Amino acid sequence: MGSTRDQGRLDVASERFLRYLKAERNASELTIKSYREDLQSVVAFLQGEQESPPHTSQITLHDLRGYVGAMHEAGYAKSSVSRRLASIRSFFRFAQREGWVTQNPAKPLRNPRPDRKLPHTLSTDEIDCLLRTPPTDQPAGLRDRAILETMYSAGLRVSETVSLNEEDLDQIQGIVRVRGKGKRERLAMLGSHASTAISQWLAVRRLHPKDDVPGRRPVFTNRFGRRLTTRSVARMLEKHLALSGLDQRTSPHTLRHSFATHLLDRGADIRSVQELLGHKSLVTTQIYTHVSTAGLREAYEKAHPRAHRG
Repeated sequence: MGSTRDQGRLDVASERFLRYLKAERNASELTIKSYREDLQSVVAFLQGEQESPPHTSQITLHDLRGYVGAMHEAGYAKSSVSRRLASIRSFFRFAQREGWVTQNPAKPLRNPRPDRKLPHTLSTDEIDCLLRTPPTDQPAGLRDRAILETMYSAGLRVSETVSLNEEDLDQIQGIVRVRGKGKRERLAMLGSHASTAISQWLAVRRLHPKDDVPGRRPVFTNRFGRRLTTRSVARMLEKHLALSGLDQRTSPHTLRHSFATHLLDRGADIRSVQELLGHKSLVTTQIYTHVSTAGLREAYEKAHPRAHRG
């Protein structure tokens, strides 16, 4: 048995932590193996050129930030960095319990933000193709076109679309009142194509007697005159995607993504787009600037004679 001082040495302390996980936490062999690999990595980094690893009490937040920086520099995936940070935080909580450190130096470390997946969008030509797909010689086709036109024109979520009441529409001004997330209300814009499509649909819409209530008349209804559900809109879109031959990954939310991307592509101010989308934070809206930049990069690579890399 080594001295109390030796017990707190980083490599020795790590092994004691692994034994604790097995004996007291009943951790699986796979979990222990992952912890061992993570801790061996940080021990090797912190030992550096020294003959033996430092004592746990000598490790500072600055040291650990250096380790995190080295992982980023080496090209570690953000998920791998987050996992190793979790292992380090758990180890230092154990070290604090054992009295080797008075404070947990890993506590202030924050996981890297995961990369946000860019949303799927349709081009303006694809949007035109989709909007032309519903037949306008029957009520269901008029309704479907009105729904698609409204979602794309106003950037609505599917839940907001099915919640619309007739009294929310101001077709003269081209404005619609929307009840969004967290019961927040906003005003959205209706383009001329959407207003026309809605007018054509309302002229043939049926209302169930129970839904024919002033202030709560649903704009979009099924064949029984009842308010549509979000699932009904999703099924409707799937049908028209199949007819148009467009990407089957397209969802009702794709129209909202496309709305925001197309506005920014054409020079709209990001804060205006934030307001139109009803985003509480500008950070949420900023993902669409990445989509626009990706489109610009693709156009540049295709068009510029000296853009080719490699």
